[in-house]
Amino acid sequence: MELKIGAKKTFLNLSPDKQRRIIEVAIDEFSQKGYQQASINKIVSRLGIAKGSIYQYFNNKRELFLYIFNYAVKMVGKTLKQVKKESENQPVFERLRQSLLAGITFTKNHPNIYQTYLKILFESDVPFKNELIQSIRFFSLKYLMPLLKTGMERGEIRKDLDINMMAFMLDAMMDRFLQAYHLPFIDSHLGIFQCSQEEVERLVNVWVDTLKRGLSA
Repeated sequence: MELKIGAKKTFLNLSPDKQRRIIEVAIDEFSQKGYQQASINKIVSRLGIAKGSIYQYFNNKRELFLYIFNYAVKMVGKTLKQVKKESENQPVFERLRQSLLAGITFTKNHPNIYQTYLKILFESDVPFKNELIQSIRFFSLKYLMPLLKTGMERGEIRKDLDINMMAFMLDAMMDRFLQAYHLPFIDSHLGIFQCSQEEVERLVNVWVDTLKRGLSA
């Protein structure tokens, strides 16, 4: 479920370095200001180009925002695809563990992308907020469902459980874990917020052990 709004051919004809620079500056502005307060003037000023130039690449701010949104989703997808491939022959609970750890690493390495997601999630100034969140949830479930199905087929997960509900709950838990790592008011005194890598791994292992108690066949 990708929102099919994007760049003009003039943008796609730019060199990869120029495209990347525009994307990085735009993500930085949206991550700091949110959608409504983000300024095209500030974006073009940082890029050192005329304001009219940005409209040669994108029709308006909405299309620029949706382009970087889809760009970010594809980056996450590339990361998770690698995790899925590398863990293909491992037990489902190990695959879930690696998936959550990869998610944490991604948000640490790309803080502006994750901050943009948090702006979408917690602020009310995005006019197409529902569509964006639906797209993210669909993306997450599309990743989790095959993992769970394989786990059931291998006899690792109880077959009497509803796979759709499992995917829904896992998506919610993993999402909240990432939020707790970045937002102190979500942490609820678990010690997740900005903890060390060693502590992250310990807490993720606790999470996986809890899952095993409820889902293991």
